[in-house]
Parts: sequence; C-alpha cells; structure tokens
Amino acid sequence: MIALAASAWYLPETFLTVAELPSLSDAERATCTALGIDRVPADDTLTAADLAARAGERALATAGLDATDVDVVLTVEPRAPQTLVSSEATRLQAMLGARRAMAFSVGGLGCASLTPALLAASGLLRADPGLANVLVLHGSKPATPGRYRHPVTVNGDSGGALLLRRRGNLRIRDILLETNGAYADLFRVEYRDEEFARWREECTDPAVYAFRLAVETRNRLRVLVTSLLARNGLSPADVPCWLAQNLSTAAFRNWSEAIGVPIAKACFDNLARYGHLGPNDVFFNLSTARETGEFDGRAVLLNISPAAAWSALLVTTEETTAHEL
Repeated sequence: MIALAASAWYLPETFLTVAELPSLSDAERATCTALGIDRVPADDTLTAADLAARAGERALATAGLDATDVDVVLTVEPRAPQTLVSSEATRLQAMLGARRAMAFSVGGLGCASLTPALLAASGLLRADPGLANVLVLHGSKPATPGRYRHPVTVNGDSGGALLLRRRGNLRIRDILLETNGAYADLFRVEYRDEEFARWREECTDPAVYAFRLAVETRNRLRVLVTSLLARNGLSPADVPCWLAQNLSTAAFRNWSEAIGVPIAKACFDNLARYGHLGPNDVFFNLSTARETGEFDGRAVLLNISPAAAWSALLVTTEETTAHEL
C-alpha cells in the first residue's frame, strides 16, 4: 500500500467548445458532438511541462512542503514532447527547484500510463527506507493541434500532481495492470517530415477499435475487477464509488454494463466540462467525488488505453482500512 498525501490540478482558464473544433468532416463532427463533451480547457501558450509544474507547486503547497523536500520527481511522459532527446523529467525537476530529488519518467501506455508510475512509486518506497516523498507529475497536452481523436474523445489541457508517501489517510491499497501488444499501433501520429499543423491522430483500423478491442476491453475489465475485489475480500456491493477515465458517455455505459456497477456522476460531470485529460482523469475524478461526497471511504479507479492497457486501482480511506483490519 502507498498513501496519497496530496493531489493538485492545474487547468487553463481558457476553453475551446466542441463546436469550435476545426477541420472535422461531417461524419467526424456527428460522432464528436455525441461524446458528451461540451468544451475542453485549452491554452496553446503552455507546454506539458508548464502544466505539470504548476500542479506540482500546488500539491507541495497543500502538503506544506518545499521542493527540496521531494525525494523523487516521477514524470508520466507527455504524448508529444517539446523536443526529442532532451529530458522532460529533469526539466520538471529544475522547474520545481527539487534539487535534491532523483528524476525519471515512465509511460508508453497512453492514458493508462499513470498506473506504471504508481507501481514505480510503490516499489521505490518499499525498496529504499531513505525515501519519503515521491511526486508524480503529468502535463496532459494532445499530440495534435486538432484535439479530436476520432472516434474516441476530445483532449483538453491539464496538469496533475500526486504526492505519495508510505502512510496517509487516503491509501492506494491495490493495483492491477494488464497489456496487449496486438494493439500497439492502433492509433498513431505520422510526424516525420510533417509540419506540426498537419499532424493528425489516426486510427489504423476503426473496425478493430469499435469491435475487437471493445469486446476485449469488456472482458478484461470483468476479469480485473473480479480479481481486484477477490484478493481484497470485497464484493461489488462493498465499493460505493466507481471511477473511470473520461472518454465519452457511451464508453461509461459500456464499462458500467461490463462490470455491473454504475460509473460515478463525477465522471460524467468532468467529461462534459473538461473532456479527456489523459492520465490525469481518474484521480481528478476522485478529487471531484471527494468534494461532492460521492466518494465515501472506498473506490475503484479504472483506466483503459487503446495502446492497449487496462488497470484497476483500489483506493480506501484510513478509517476503512482500520475497520477491515
């Protein structure tokens, strides 16, 4: 188990409505408007590192820490870094002033990339008693200027930060992750010899996405949820809050049917207001659910990526943990 000592978010104050999205065909626009997304936060003057650093500063302030108190800066890598070869992880370390920390990045699983970051943080805290504070950061920027990934979602800008320790009131009690390399190239951006304005995220096989991957996702979620609950001695009825990443209302319905429980209202609200925020989605939704009272001691967080990867996290409060023990 690891504990979430603090979390923070940075979302730009400027928004782009779905109706304003450029260069969509009639078919794409019809699909896009049915996703359940009204608008997305968007500020093209901010980089992924800018967004992540602002969230990190807020998380440290919430925890009452200075940047020099951070032992590890663990970056969930952006989908399209500002430059090749240079290090986004050490860039963020310098931007925060975390001079004493070690810094590295993880990724490769799209919007499910937060899960390997949590696994890495857990491993570090278990392996080295000298480490106390691990700051997980991500700046979510779409890989292309169009922001729409057909037929999946609309991407907004956001920064997210999670401060992880060994102990705390909010615990990440269990983490499961599965991947399948058969879908590694299902979505891609051809960028060599192309100006950024012409970059476009393409689905190489829409039928595979809409049918084969959809069926596998339902099956994988059932297995993951069953395993996660069983090894923690729980039933679906023991978990009052189920959170997922924000892709579309149709995705929420499909996942809910697959696992037999409703997806939390916080997810629907954040989907409409902010669209898809990449790896920041699920813990941003958890933060919202805590504010509204929808989270009351125990939640399962689900992540799905067309890369493809699937993960399930069990999050509980200290009170719930003590009661169970």
